Amino acid sequence: VQLMESGGGLVQAGGSLRLSCAASGSIFRINVMGWYRQAPGKQRELVAIISSSGRTNSTDSVKGRFTISRDKAKNTLYLQVNSLNAEDPAFYYCYLRMGPSSYWGRGTQVTVSS
Repeated sequence: VQLMESGGGLVQAGGSLRLSCAASGSIFRINVMGWYRQAPGKQRELVAIISSSGRTNSTDSVKGRFTISRDKAKNTLYLQVNSLNAEDPAFYYCYLRMGPSSYWGRGTQVTVSS
């Protein structure tokens, strides 16, 4: 299974981006997909997840600003990020869990200018 993120970039504070994660390979019975992020000098943290049933959850700091969604037919995960602020710059990583196995993408960088 391969995960390929895209959509990161440099935006001004208050701006928006749409991150995408395309999953390929032997994919079946996905349990959970999600986005994590890691800023320099900090631990990787959960941003948002979506279950196979479509239930979503996100960390408090992004609630109301970030929206996770998934296109099952395309095996693609999205993260709409709005109202970016100084706490959001990081590498954003796509995550997928199928049964006991977990997979990670290589990340896409989000940078915010003031």
